[in-house]
Amino acid sequence: MPDWPVSLIRKGLRLTRDRPPIDALKTEGDLNLSGIRQAWSQRAIDAETRKLLDEDTKYFLHQSLSTPCLNVLSGCQGSYLTDQQGRKFLDFHGNNVHQIGFGNPTLVAAITKQLERLPFCTRRYTNEPAIQLANTLCSLAPGEANRVLFAPSGTAAIGMALKLARAVTGRFKTISLWDSFHGASLDAISIGGEAIFRRDAGPLLPGCEHAPPPDPAQCPFDCGHLCNLKCADYIDYMLRKEGDVAAVVAETVRSTPFIPPKDYWKRIRAACDRHGTLLILDEIPHCLGRTGTMFTCEQFDVAPDILVVGKGLGGGVFPLAAMIARGGLNVAPDLALGHYTHEKNPVACAAGLATIRYIQEHDLLKRARDLGQRFGERILQFQKNHPIVREFRGLGLLMGIVISAGNSSQEADQQLAEEIMYECLNRGLNFKLTLGNILTLTPPLTLTDREMDDALEVLESVMAEAESRMDAPFAGAPAKSGGSPHPDSED
Repeated sequence: MPDWPVSLIRKGLRLTRDRPPIDALKTEGDLNLSGIRQAWSQRAIDAETRKLLDEDTKYFLHQSLSTPCLNVLSGCQGSYLTDQQGRKFLDFHGNNVHQIGFGNPTLVAAITKQLERLPFCTRRYTNEPAIQLANTLCSLAPGEANRVLFAPSGTAAIGMALKLARAVTGRFKTISLWDSFHGASLDAISIGGEAIFRRDAGPLLPGCEHAPPPDPAQCPFDCGHLCNLKCADYIDYMLRKEGDVAAVVAETVRSTPFIPPKDYWKRIRAACDRHGTLLILDEIPHCLGRTGTMFTCEQFDVAPDILVVGKGLGGGVFPLAAMIARGGLNVAPDLALGHYTHEKNPVACAAGLATIRYIQEHDLLKRARDLGQRFGERILQFQKNHPIVREFRGLGLLMGIVISAGNSSQEADQQLAEEIMYECLNRGLNFKLTLGNILTLTPPLTLTDREMDDALEVLESVMAEAESRMDAPFAGAPAKSGGSPHPDSED
């Protein structure tokens, strides 16, 4: 144990802690605790970049999904990231903020214009961009949504939704799904279902009940390969037994990704209506067209009481999220549901307006559907001769490839997926892992045909090579020249 000051120890500070098995934490993303990542870093990172990473590691608190960091970026444009060593990476990750690409010129122009006119709006005042964005979101959202609050993060917007549900119903209980993610704040991890955020956090919000997600691979109801909606019926059962649940809170589509059956949300919507419970759908990661419609719930023909959006709403520049609620929930004028300093930031709202207009004017909803279908067809064709691909999941440009090492070992599946991810990174393709063995792919909606082909070429070649050397150790060294093929390519 380190030689901590006696005064700190007497105060009872917890200076050491037991760590869970690393496999239990591989849910939301790939970990910086991984030995494979460390091996990649030793081979891939030069001395100059290492100095910057060491400085970052010195000043930021360490946490398992970020610091210590993987690499240092020096630029991003369109579909590409550029690191400190000058290597370009086609970005199929983007933290789900780059629907219209990084540094979109139309977005930059709108931000610059607003900065010159009104860079900030103090509280008690409003401004035209905020009003226009609220109007736009209400006109686009399904159902009777006609009230909005903005927040500087998706997590904060989730918190506002929980507060509004309590105010409307007079209840405090919630039902959410295991393995879900709604943000990293204490209220968000209470309804979330991932151990990496919840473990050792101490007492969470009371009344946060959880149900199994609509995922046949992890189904406790033994539904086999096809969801039979027993999980939806179980939520109805929970609502009936509890009797006083304020809201069901869930991601419309889980970002692993997993797409529930068409009738899943209709059944839960009906159950909520029977029991006087609000339905809150979290579309923070995939709102504004990623799945092929402006809002994902449109594809399930259901309208929630509260819809939460974020990430891409700020155009990949500004942190901006929104809670969109039906008008009948406007019943708490005496409460401060949000009250954030930047809740009506005019520059952020100008970015949101420019993002939506760009999506509409360039027909990016159709683009997402077409590219997603094309990508899925290629992977399914590849899967026929390569059992390493257990499953393809996709809805628009929210896509996932489930990797299998050909046995029942979860650890082997996860190691193989991680080796594939880092070898793809060597060849200029960036994406993330979820649940340990799912290659989760979320490119910009502005992706060109050439860029899609480049990504598929890298993925298919790396997966084929990995399959051919299943028992060989991971090499993990990128070529010094680096870079993805054709970084400046266009259709």
